[in-house]
Amino acid sequence: MNSNLEFGRRMERANCLSATFLPRWVWPVAMLLLGCCWVNAAERPPNFIIIFADDLGYGDISCYSPKGVNTPHIDALAAEGFRSTDFFVPANVCSPSRAALLTGRYPMRCGMPVARTEAPGSKYKDYGFAPDEITIPELLGTAGYRSLMVGKWHLGLEVEGSHPIDAGFDEHLGIPSNYSKPRGPNYNTLYRGKQVEKKNAACEELTQRYTDEVVEFIERQKDDPFFIYVSHHIVHSPLLPSKDFVGTSRKGKYGDFIKELDHSTGRIMKAVRDAGLDADTLVVFTSDNGPTRVGSTGGLNGGKYCTMEGGHRVPGIFRWPGKIPPNQVSDVTLTSMDLLPLFCELAGVEPPSDRKIDGKQILPILMGNETETPHKVLYYYNGTNLQAVREGNWKLHLPRTTKDQPFWSKKPDKTKGFVTLREPRLFHLKNDLGEKHNVADENPTIMQRLQARAKEAVAELGDVRVTGSDQRKINLVDPQER
Repeated sequence: MNSNLEFGRRMERANCLSATFLPRWVWPVAMLLLGCCWVNAAERPPNFIIIFADDLGYGDISCYSPKGVNTPHIDALAAEGFRSTDFFVPANVCSPSRAALLTGRYPMRCGMPVARTEAPGSKYKDYGFAPDEITIPELLGTAGYRSLMVGKWHLGLEVEGSHPIDAGFDEHLGIPSNYSKPRGPNYNTLYRGKQVEKKNAACEELTQRYTDEVVEFIERQKDDPFFIYVSHHIVHSPLLPSKDFVGTSRKGKYGDFIKELDHSTGRIMKAVRDAGLDADTLVVFTSDNGPTRVGSTGGLNGGKYCTMEGGHRVPGIFRWPGKIPPNQVSDVTLTSMDLLPLFCELAGVEPPSDRKIDGKQILPILMGNETETPHKVLYYYNGTNLQAVREGNWKLHLPRTTKDQPFWSKKPDKTKGFVTLREPRLFHLKNDLGEKHNVADENPTIMQRLQARAKEAVAELGDVRVTGSDQRKINLVDPQER
């Protein structure tokens, strides 16, 4: 895409935002003319940093489990802020989880419900992030924020209109998808924006490259508001930590990789402090989905690829000194989709009004002023198949067949929950977080209510053989099949 077309597309998308669009150079002047106190560094809108791990389990780090890898820097984030014990991501695999994070919308609503592959000649060649979805960096850009994305994109970097730059990021350094040869000839190509930075980049060097980029960006951007999205490869396979971390965890290369993740987090936080931005920066640490069999769910059932809690409940940490009180441990249900409305509220930006945002306002909860979740119902999709509905502590698993399942969940496996299910099953998560004791027969009223919620979800968001009333078209034939 040439620069004029790219500029035109981004301007067109920016004009769709409900907030008033201003060129970035106008923002400081406009704020001054309006008498906005945010031009004073002490009262400016906060910076935002999302540290997004890959396949990190609920029990993989020490602030969530005494059996987890010792992660002092991540633990410090939790001790100095808010640690959620009920943080929900709306997908159990990479691509849809990332789409939901950036848009504040369920993957079925934003057209990205299944994981894509970059294999040459595959049916996924045109399957990417929809250009007219509105993202966190685009919204924050209208308030003068500069944005950086580093790491794994996995939303169609090589698909027309689906690059991080097309999605609103000002700067980008990363690889297209998973670091895996079957992902195509560019699986180990490091891109800076739309230009090749390095061919045949070693997996072992990527985390340091990304962290260096973040540290440099913070120093360069410290006088103006910024948003950073750190999309790690850790701990997705291949397990290739850099040489300085091999043997440091006593838990093999998986644990060593987590030690490198923790070290990167520490470097980022040091850069924030060195820039004098500690009190001006909200940091969020979470994971895209639950772990593979190598990792730990901390006692939750299932893991990546399934709709048990182990696939969708992940670490969720928020730190903002002076604003979010420290030492909070909360079981109030939050989601990764809440980040978009949270950031918009704090930046003084109106979320889009022309589409449904599934994320909710959670600032009062983070501040310790509210203890009730804004999420009355949660929907657990596996690809395009609605498999569970949750209301409070009640979670209903719906019947399913192998044909209903996405390609990653068709074979029975102890980590993949119910591959097939003839009858619905009901669990009470407060009493049975492991989802082992079916209480459907004892609770007919609850069953009836949650089955009604499931029908509402299918009517709105769709299912394997149903197109929902507010479901973006999926640019794939037979999405559940490889």
